[in-house]
Amino acid sequence: MEDQRHDIDALLSDAGDYLETRANLWKLKAIESLADVSGELVSGLGMIGLVAFTVMLFSVGFALLIGDWLGKSFYGFFIIGGAYFIFGLICFIRRDRWLKEPFSNLLIRKILK
Repeated sequence: MEDQRHDIDALLSDAGDYLETRANLWKLKAIESLADVSGELVSGLGMIGLVAFTVMLFSVGFALLIGDWLGKSFYGFFIIGGAYFIFGLICFIRRDRWLKEPFSNLLIRKILK
């Protein structure tokens, strides 16, 4: 009887160790996924900042060039501003397909990796 009790205690102890190990494994996997997603986010934001700065510089240059062609500098800024407005409107209309779905799918892939 004592031997059987010892076997049950050992089995319960092993089961507890197994559950604790599985919980730690899940925590580590969650941390790895979070670190991967955070790294992607930081690098993506850095690239967006660099692209935004480049686009801003080219926009000012093109606005001044167009303004020079038309005779008044502010005409070029209005034209470039109007082009960005149209581009922004198109992006706003298509935001679910162009922005929401790809980023959601990327996040899900990274988490489930």
